Parts: sequence; structure tokens; C-alpha cells
Amino acid sequence: MGSIDPILLTLLMFGAMLTLMFFGVPLAWTLMGVGVGFGYWIWGPDSLGIMMPSVFGLMNEFILVALPLFILMGMILERSGIADGLFEMIYKVMGGIRGGLGMGTVVICALIAAMVGITGAATVSLGLIALPAMLKRGYSKQLSAGAIMAGGALGFLIPPSLVMILYAFLTRESVGKLFAAGVMPGLMLAGIYIVYIGIRCYRSPHLGPPIEAAERIGGLDKLKALNAMVLPGSLIAVVLGTMATGVASPTEASALGASGAMLCALAHGKLNLTMLSGALYRTARIMGMLMWIMIGAVIFSKIYIALGAGQAIVGQVMAAELSPYLVLTVILLSYLILGMFLDDSAILFITVPLYVPIIKALGFDPIWFATLFVLAMQTAYLTPPFGYNLFYMRSVAPPEVTTGDLYRSVLPFLAMQILGIVLLVMFPQIALWLPELIFD
Repeated sequence: MGSIDPILLTLLMFGAMLTLMFFGVPLAWTLMGVGVGFGYWIWGPDSLGIMMPSVFGLMNEFILVALPLFILMGMILERSGIADGLFEMIYKVMGGIRGGLGMGTVVICALIAAMVGITGAATVSLGLIALPAMLKRGYSKQLSAGAIMAGGALGFLIPPSLVMILYAFLTRESVGKLFAAGVMPGLMLAGIYIVYIGIRCYRSPHLGPPIEAAERIGGLDKLKALNAMVLPGSLIAVVLGTMATGVASPTEASALGASGAMLCALAHGKLNLTMLSGALYRTARIMGMLMWIMIGAVIFSKIYIALGAGQAIVGQVMAAELSPYLVLTVILLSYLILGMFLDDSAILFITVPLYVPIIKALGFDPIWFATLFVLAMQTAYLTPPFGYNLFYMRSVAPPEVTTGDLYRSVLPFLAMQILGIVLLVMFPQIALWLPELIFD
């Protein structure tokens, strides 16, 4: 091992991993195969002494109990009809102003993100519900699709985010602090989207005309329409409030969330054996996939760390005396590029062993960097040609909305995402204020 240059070893391991993924090998088997292969190459059968305890340790991680429960909460809510009720509320309350449906759609996306934690859920749900309704009332195809895709990506930042739970597991950071750190950046981005849509539609009314006068309702009816917020608002308050106040751990809050989701489905008349079995089946499928990926990631990272390559890379970076913000910029750019080809979990498990030690050595706050990572993933999900939210929207958009329309629609929102990253780099307290307030 001493004769192998750490830079070369890093290039070999990560090159082998990317090559296998290029040829279609699933991420779990790629991570596991590269880790086992390099461990055996260096140490022979003795490498099993590193891998096996790590895998058993993974199975004992109590925080991972929150994953299936949050996923189950999202699967139930996705089938409960809450998204339909929320859009009906927005239609009645905000439809009478220019761009009101577009701005309201971003609000709904933020609410769904706070209930579901899965990025694709809001994009698919509102692509089916809100997009046809906005197009029918003369909204611009590009403005409508862009608002839904950008709003749907808020599920990365606004807790309970599954990506943040996985990040906390890999880096041993506090899930509660990560959740708290995502709130203000998520609300900031949602606010930027809303202001943009409002200004565009005010200056160009044809992009988002108000609904017909005959369809509008008065003040009292608008208040009644807000009843649709009671159930989702209560669920969000319970899940996030119990974690923020320390009444419940993230794992306990996830159990409350899953129970609350079933109550919401019951209130909407959608709770039945067929719906519940479908939600449980999808939860089991997602968790099965995630667990195998995590096993592979643990093996890969443990071998990489044990080989000493990670520490050597950190030493090389520190010895080069580069500007910390230059290194941070390169890392963020790599996330944006990787995000065009890989999903968030793949990027997370691939890059954490390499990047997080560098970030800590440079003196950056790990909670702040975690928020930057999530924001970069959110941006990558919107980046053509392979941003995942583009494909989610393509799968549900009506035929008159072309792939070209989707690509063009997302460009201004990408600019706002990059603005969000710049603001978070310039003003770290956007992410750190709430965790410090709650936990310090």
C-alpha cells in the first residue's frame, strides 16, 4: 500500500466506480464491488475484518428507523387527496390575481415538501393537477411547468428531507440540526420564486391571467377554503414542532408523521386496505434499494478511509494553500455536473468520503456545507439535459407541453437556484440561524 500514490488510488477507485455505473451496474453493487475488490487487492481476505463490522454497525443505526416511516408518510399522503384539496384552496384564494395560480403552486409544493420529504412527489402530483388547470386558464406553458418543477425540488431542503437523513447517517451530524438548517433556505427560495412569478405576471399579464370574475369567491368563502390547510398544517406542526422543541427525536417524529398521514387519509375517505398495502409495498421497495446502497456505501467508504487515501487527499489540498472558497466552488460545480447524470443518493454516497474531510479541514461549518450540498442537488435536479425533475414532469405533462418547453421553462428558475447558492455562501447564517437558535 505504501507504494501506491493516494491521488492515483483515489482516481482508480472513483474511476472504477464511475466506469461500472456507465455500463449500467446498479449503484449498490458498484460501491460494494469496488470496495471489496480494492480491499482484497491491498490486504487480501483480512479486509473482511474491516467490512463486516461496518455492515453490522449499519444495521444497528437507530436513526435509520426514521427512513421507512417518513417514506411511508409520504406514500400515504401522496394517495390521500391532500394535493387536490390544497390546489382547490389556492385556486379559490389566489386565482383572482395575476399569476396567483403559479405563486400558489409554489406554496403548495413547499407544503407537500414539508409533509412528504420526497422530491418527485410534488412534481408528479401538481403536474397532474395544477399544470392542466393553469394551461386551461391561459397560463404560459413555460411559466407553469417551471414553477411546478422548481417548487417540487423544494423537497430536498424543507424537512423532513430523506436526503438529509442519509447525509446525517454518513457524516454523523445531527438530523435535527440539518432539518433546522434547511428551513430558512427553503423558504427563501420559495419566496424568490413567488416574487419572480408575481413580477413577471404583473408586467406581462398574458403569462398568468387571473381567473374569470364568475369563478372568483368573496372574503368569507376564501376563509372557508382555508379549511383545506387544517390537516396538512397540523401534520407539519406536529412533525417539525416536536423535533424543534425536543419533545420527540426524528425517529419518534417520523412515527407521529406516519400515524398522522393515516389520519389525514381517513379524513379524506381514502384510507383502505388497497391504498395502505400499495403504500407499504412502495415503502418496502424504496427501503430495500436504499439499504443495499447504504451497505455498499459503508463498505466503499470504510475501505477508502482505511487505505489512508482520504487523509492524504486532505493533506494535498491543505499543502496546496488554495483559497478555501476556490475549493468550495470546485466542489459545488462538481455536484452540479454529477447531478445531471446521477441521482442525489448516488452522489451523496460517492462524494461524502472524499469531500467532507476536506470541508472540515478547511474550517467550514459542516451543517452549513450540508445545506449547500442539498441546495446543489436541488439545482442539479432541474439542470438539462438529464435533470430528474424534467423527466418527472415529462412523464405527466400533457402532449402540448414539449420537452423543449420544459427545458426552456426551467432556465430562469435555475438562475434563481444559483442565486440561492450564492446567497447561502455569502450569508451562512441563512442556514445556521435556526439551528443555533433551537439547539445552542
